[in-house]
Amino acid sequence: MAFDGIVIAGLVSELQDTLTGGRITKIAQTEADKLLFTIKNSFQNEEGKTTRTQQRLVISVNPSLPLIYLTEDNQAAPLQAPTFCMVLRKHLNNCKIQAITQIGLERVIRIDLEHLNEMGDYCEKRLFIELMGKHSNIIFCDEENKIIDSIKHISLLVSSVREVLPGRDYFIPNTQDKQDPYSITEVEFMETVLAKPMPLDKAIYRSLTGFSSVMANELIYRSSLSEKNLANELSELEKLHLYRNFREFMEGISKKQFTPTMIWKGDTPAEFASVPLTIYENSAGYQTKIFESISQMLYQYYNTKETVGRIHQKSADLRRITQTVLERSLKKYDLQKRQLTDTEKRDKYKVYGDLLTTYGYELSGGEKSLTCENYYTGKEITIPLDETKSAVENAKRYFEKYAKLKRTYEALSEQIQETMDEIEHLNSISNALDIARKEEDLTAIRRELSESGYIKRHTQGKQASRKTEKSKPLHYLSSDGFHMYVGKNNYQNEELTFKVATGNDWWFHAKQNAGSHVIVKTEGKELPDRTFEEAARLAAYYSKSRDQEKAEIDYVQKKHVKKPNGAKPGFVVYYTNYSMTIPTDISGIQEIDS
Repeated sequence: MAFDGIVIAGLVSELQDTLTGGRITKIAQTEADKLLFTIKNSFQNEEGKTTRTQQRLVISVNPSLPLIYLTEDNQAAPLQAPTFCMVLRKHLNNCKIQAITQIGLERVIRIDLEHLNEMGDYCEKRLFIELMGKHSNIIFCDEENKIIDSIKHISLLVSSVREVLPGRDYFIPNTQDKQDPYSITEVEFMETVLAKPMPLDKAIYRSLTGFSSVMANELIYRSSLSEKNLANELSELEKLHLYRNFREFMEGISKKQFTPTMIWKGDTPAEFASVPLTIYENSAGYQTKIFESISQMLYQYYNTKETVGRIHQKSADLRRITQTVLERSLKKYDLQKRQLTDTEKRDKYKVYGDLLTTYGYELSGGEKSLTCENYYTGKEITIPLDETKSAVENAKRYFEKYAKLKRTYEALSEQIQETMDEIEHLNSISNALDIARKEEDLTAIRRELSESGYIKRHTQGKQASRKTEKSKPLHYLSSDGFHMYVGKNNYQNEELTFKVATGNDWWFHAKQNAGSHVIVKTEGKELPDRTFEEAARLAAYYSKSRDQEKAEIDYVQKKHVKKPNGAKPGFVVYYTNYSMTIPTDISGIQEIDS
């Protein structure tokens, strides 16, 4: 994800239109590195009617997720406000927003503020919001750019480039001699950007402020070039073509021609930008979503990212337990297979015993071996003997070895099947953890791990039952109007297959791989080919094959799917089915909120 200067340009344009002239009525520091401003504004339409608005501006300078966006949601603030929040409240209570600007195409937003001081005189203040990854900061300055305070204090012990402390002068750090994309000339573009002996995408984003690697690759794609081309090896015609596309691109930014765009891979945001990302147009597995505003786009990204992060964090212990048991089961399986290999000589010992019983009369005693015809194969065979034992005793010894290895083989075969079933079960739980979206999903998985004996069972009464019941399968609608359901864990898989689906409904599953049960409700109708393919794509995506380009899917009518007695949740068998190889891309399939 690139919160670059071009995204900020679109965001600043949006904030200018929405917040300029408004007053900050409330300031809260909801987290150590996050502010929430409540801003009231009024606008007059062409008819002279006044519309009053209230917006909330979120500013986060979290090193891993710096963001700024408008939202209607309120957030709880601590009972005791931090020092920086108190400083802002002292100076900026009911202040007016005069202007919101971006410094060049830098990742820096400047908010000019006007307020009354203790003497009743108008004063100007400035808020600089720097969104630069781990260097992100919110810096409060006076009209002469003297720092009053900042949300993060940076001393020379921390940074030799710039101190950010009260009383110091504010300035933007040197951006590694990068050029300003708004003012760079054709000659400068050719002599700086396109003269570097490095891949073209790196040459662009290392030479121009505001350009991320995503925007560099987007520009290259629009110019029909490759990011693998070395910048200094382009032909004169290619250089000219790239520059003209660059100028056209920057003219669109200057004219505020923004199209907030988010790229999704399945149910996870993969990229966002303030301009169309044409580079993903022909990429399998990606879906484009256009938003009305950049704030809406960032809000959805932030919440999705936060939810995914929270679920991943809460599932960490379950993942660790599952992975530990799975690794132990895989080691046990390998050991059992090696032990089973050792029993392969059992039939040889039975043949030795049979032949000694038949030809032992030829021995006079003291021989170390017997060479005779193997009447099972018609070939000659040599049998090793213990010269201290008779033929009957040697035969008995081989029969005993055979019997012991046979018993071992039978026991190991049963144990190996049990271990394989356990591995399959653990892989299905691992897949359920991969696709979990809500805390209720994790509750169901935890219950399954507990009932399977992998973790200690904690009795939580009816409350736990109610939480588990809230977890619902994923619900999709095919292009032909058929309802498709995807189980998110083994309990849902079993419920979908044996309670929701009826005999003539269709059932889909990844072939010989852990994955969700997918059912399609036919309502007595015949399914079109397109619905078969969409259901198969869902089965492919919600399986352990989701990271592969294609996966093989089995599909069969539900009446042919059976559950063996005593089998674990979600485990089924079927003996007659169809198969297809299908892409794991589910873009374009409509999901319905359950």
